[in-house]
Amino acid sequence: MQLIYKVVETSIVTDEVLERILNQWVQQGWAFDSINFVMRDASKRPAMAFVFFVREEDRPCPMIEE
Repeated sequence: MQLIYKVVETSIVTDEVLERILNQWVQQGWAFDSINFVMRDASKRPAMAFVFFVREEDRPCPMIEE
């Protein structure tokens, strides 16, 4: 088994958008791993978010050359 990661980037950082991203990818078999926010210096609100998901697969990732 091999861990495969999925990264979803969003520049709209609201609870509705983050919920939609989480629900969409979890329904497709991905497990939520973490979320990272990118902050602006002049604002307390995040400018972007990166949502990380993971899942195990039997086959190697097609983008990885061995």
